[in-house]
Amino acid sequence: MKVLVINSGSSSLKFTLFDMTSKTVVAKGLVERIGLKTPHLIYQPGDKKFEEALTIKNHSEALKSVCDKLVAPEVGVLKSLSEVQAIGHRVLHGGSKYTAPIIVSEAVKEGIRDCFVLGPLHNPANLGGIEACETVFPGVPNVAVFDTAFHQTMGPEAYLYAIPREYYEKYQVRKYGFHGTSHKFVYFNTCEFLGLDPAKAKIITCHLGNGSSLAAVNGGNVLDTSMGLTPLMGLVMGTRCGDMDPAVMPFLMKKTGKTADEMDDIFNKKSGLLGVSGISSDMRDIEVARDSGNKNAKEAYAMFIHRLTHYIGGYYLLLGGADAIVFTGGIGENGITTREIIAKKLAVLGVTFDAEANKSRGEQIVFSKEDSTIKLVVTPTNEELMIAMETVKLTSK
Repeated sequence: MKVLVINSGSSSLKFTLFDMTSKTVVAKGLVERIGLKTPHLIYQPGDKKFEEALTIKNHSEALKSVCDKLVAPEVGVLKSLSEVQAIGHRVLHGGSKYTAPIIVSEAVKEGIRDCFVLGPLHNPANLGGIEACETVFPGVPNVAVFDTAFHQTMGPEAYLYAIPREYYEKYQVRKYGFHGTSHKFVYFNTCEFLGLDPAKAKIITCHLGNGSSLAAVNGGNVLDTSMGLTPLMGLVMGTRCGDMDPAVMPFLMKKTGKTADEMDDIFNKKSGLLGVSGISSDMRDIEVARDSGNKNAKEAYAMFIHRLTHYIGGYYLLLGGADAIVFTGGIGENGITTREIIAKKLAVLGVTFDAEANKSRGEQIVFSKEDSTIKLVVTPTNEELMIAMETVKLTSK
């Protein structure tokens, strides 16, 4: 079964074509700068790579360009587009309505529109990708896989904010959480890797990258996660501030004269590692500057570690212990120093650290020793494969 996975952004369209018989990638790529000057296509069939400039105006035309490549005699991987039997879409926000992937219908599209207010940058683009596929692949089922869905097992003690209840009842202001597709893949894949029963395992999943979040998962159910109403809450991230006293916003608005929208932009795009260091949002740049003695970079890195430690400790108590702590994402999979620092802090819980195993980057490993009370694991995430698997599950019934 061939499944196409689409991740549609405001000016981009990322695609991966899977052969789900073997769960292998047949082709993948990205169309960038849709609706802007110099749109650009990156197309990777197998181990080859092609790039070219495009003259397109919207996501439908971008998808048409992708499809032309997929069936092109010289570089294509399909004889016909009819080989694509289902399409899975990453959709950022499903609110509290969508707690699982769902086959797209007119009612589902309306539900995605209803969540525009919760995901104003992503949900309109996600819906645009779905509608483009409906045009180019008429009759082929589309499945919406929501980034928030995996976290909807949280109880009200975790997802409610301690503000007047009317704001929840009228406007659905609550914690939703994000990176759900990644957390779900990492949880179940790690259970398989370690031989744990996914119906009983207690795992803290750490998705660490430019955007970072944690989840406390018990038996496949999320008890809590670090992101909130939006992805701004939680850890110190590349450009996001994470947890902060809410009074900071009105205080700075009064001091600077900036609007709420301007402050929101600062907290989302100019804060985090970038804002504190003044150097970069990329952890690799922060580490280089830190090791060169840059004071601001040292503080930015220390803040990242402090907040990460805070959340891991809290989630350990929420779970009542943990079978494993799993690291994924760009920093989680490649951050040797970060993993070592966290592992050594966990010694108080009986964790023993394997420095040699921890030297690995980007592959699935256990980097705790045999006698460790908690397994420390690196599991590379694969959100596209998770979306494809969810799509097969729904469309094969």
